[in-house]
Amino acid sequence: MDVFLDILDTFVLDRLYAAVLPASDLGIGDAGLGSGKIYNQHVGRYVPLQPSQYVDASSWRRDDMKRQTMSLFLIAWVFALIMYLVGSFIIYHTMFDKRLLRHPLYLKNQMRLEIRQGVSAIPVIAILTAPLFLAEVRGYSKLYDFASEAPFPAYTWLQYPLFVCFTDFGIYWIHRWEHIPWLYRWLHKPHHKWVVPTPFASYAFHPLDGYAQSLPYHIFPFLFPLQKSAYLGLFAFVTLWTVLIHDAEYISHSAVINGSACHTMHHLYFNYNYGQYITLWDRLGGTYREPKEDGFLQKENLKAQSMKKHE
Repeated sequence: MDVFLDILDTFVLDRLYAAVLPASDLGIGDAGLGSGKIYNQHVGRYVPLQPSQYVDASSWRRDDMKRQTMSLFLIAWVFALIMYLVGSFIIYHTMFDKRLLRHPLYLKNQMRLEIRQGVSAIPVIAILTAPLFLAEVRGYSKLYDFASEAPFPAYTWLQYPLFVCFTDFGIYWIHRWEHIPWLYRWLHKPHHKWVVPTPFASYAFHPLDGYAQSLPYHIFPFLFPLQKSAYLGLFAFVTLWTVLIHDAEYISHSAVINGSACHTMHHLYFNYNYGQYITLWDRLGGTYREPKEDGFLQKENLKAQSMKKHE
């Protein structure tokens, strides 16, 4: 996130903060002359990038904790919103089975309600997540830049399955605890309003629910080394996967992968398939339910086969 912040500061945020909170002692164009500060030191490890002319033109300097927190909140909000809306839109128009829109458990105006809930939850989740990003930027995590800095050579590849297993374990238990009746009623029930979810249900959570289930992702780099490029890639993967498992498409019936078929069983039957990526923890915890096509879709498929025979 520190590299990403350097880039956005240079091309967007320096000028924004200079306009909103201008410095009283420096004018635009002074760009840190004589300040002795080093800017873009994080992205500079990868590519040279000169500071913008507005770098010292705001009273909130780049290393100001308040500015960093605000910047990280805006980054988390805007990029999560874009990935949610764009990813859901693409999956809806390419993979989602439109027959489900006629399902008796599909609510009136459901997609609009899902989007409204998702769009309202994301900024709150971003506010709660910003302090964790701030701790990363200020050097409290185990994030590293290059493969040569890994604990040992094979770790460059092991970090991916380790991330998946750790986060899946954490989400499994957080998700399962959220089904404790008293907690479920006020925290997790808003997400289960969507018994037949569309891809837009992927972020249609109570904000605290979405934040709680994201915690394993953010805790991981404080406990385990993780390359920064892998971190950004995994962040995009997590967002996309969250959309994919809500598309209700039965592409995979894998006994190992906890995909959309498994997650559809969770929405239909509630107390099964709490995992996010794999079925391991559900199997060990006795909460695995084998994916089977919803009865509505079975009838639709039989109807289509019957019509085809009579053509």
